[in-house]
Amino acid sequence: MRRLVMLMLVALLSGCAATSPTAEPRELALAAPPDETLQEVVGLLLEQGYVILRADVEQGRVEAALARWPGYRVDAVVTPEGQGARTSLTATRGGRPLPPHLLDPLLAELQRRLGLAP
Repeated sequence: MRRLVMLMLVALLSGCAATSPTAEPRELALAAPPDETLQEVVGLLLEQGYVILRADVEQGRVEAALARWPGYRVDAVVTPEGQGARTSLTATRGGRPLPPHLLDPLLAELQRRLGLAP
């Protein structure tokens, strides 16, 4: 009987070992230089109520968390691409990925700030 209980416990716990899916990035190519783009990303996140957790200009990375409920986290990566930059944003909440379309308002505002909105 004890062996059966242990076997059931192991079977239940093995389902908990699955990894969570990774957040799908939302990307946008911009004609602005990478350093200017990264600066605008930081400013935009701060204005939206995010707290910058980490920022690395050399790597073009910013990690930010929303300072109010529901506690989203946004990771931004800005990489040089031709004469401009490619900006990639991912969002999570509680370590779980959020749908990438939730980042569209941030990217649209970033385009507007850089004077690149259509």
